[in-house]
Amino acid sequence: MKTIVRSEKKTVAIDTDGPFVIIGEKINPTGRKKLAGQIVARNFDYVRELAVKQVEMGADMLDVNVGVPGVNEVALLPEVVKVVMEAVEVPLCIDSANREALAAALAIITGKPLVNSVNGGEASLNSVLPVIKEYGAAVIGLTMDDSGISNDPEIRLSIADKIIERAAKIGIPIEDIVIDPLVLTVGADSSAGIITLQTIRLVRQAFGVNVNLGASNVSFGLPDRHTLNQAFLGLAIGAGASCAITDPMKLALTIRALDLLCGQDSFGARYIKHFRKLEQMGG
Repeated sequence: MKTIVRSEKKTVAIDTDGPFVIIGEKINPTGRKKLAGQIVARNFDYVRELAVKQVEMGADMLDVNVGVPGVNEVALLPEVVKVVMEAVEVPLCIDSANREALAAALAIITGKPLVNSVNGGEASLNSVLPVIKEYGAAVIGLTMDDSGISNDPEIRLSIADKIIERAAKIGIPIEDIVIDPLVLTVGADSSAGIITLQTIRLVRQAFGVNVNLGASNVSFGLPDRHTLNQAFLGLAIGAGASCAITDPMKLALTIRALDLLCGQDSFGARYIKHFRKLEQMGG
């Protein structure tokens, strides 16, 4: 199944049978004091720098989030989206739970973005899905609801089912829904990784849809997070994940290697190209 997203100049297919899609995570102020300060000050040079750098390092799309406490997200999100669109040509993933902010950003985007996200809670379904339908976007569905995040993969699967069903009722096709099985840190619960992997397999088997990950969450609070993130990505791609909101600076080469090993990179062309680029950059 293919989920098609577009910018004005570039189309990306998130494909259950294609190469893994990297959604750059860096334009998100959560835990990033410098970016948060620059966003509050409406100094967007750093945002542009992050956008360009992530695409240079292999991002196929960019996540855009302006969730700093106290800011007017309805005014700020479209402003930052415009800055990013002018800086790079890749499609965007608009990251907000605020319906009005999403609508304001979607109204100015050329192409077909991905929205992060909707969940199985009634308030989220009722507020976000109509905006997705109105603007013809694709959407990430989180496998959580008003009861929180279950440790039972079957319950996460049932939430994915609910999101897909409710979207279908208002005319959003299943190919425009990317399910996020949710990744929690194994530092707090050593079974968190296997629960997510089981959910990926169940979702792919039941619905055949694309699966997204916030992959770096798995290693939160633990030493050498990079090694854990690499290992988890390999397992997740093997289970059926097709895209991730992650750090292209650190993980693009690993993902290119995984594509090659999974038969998604003819003669290693993309892997070799990225390796050579890193060599030229002194990486």
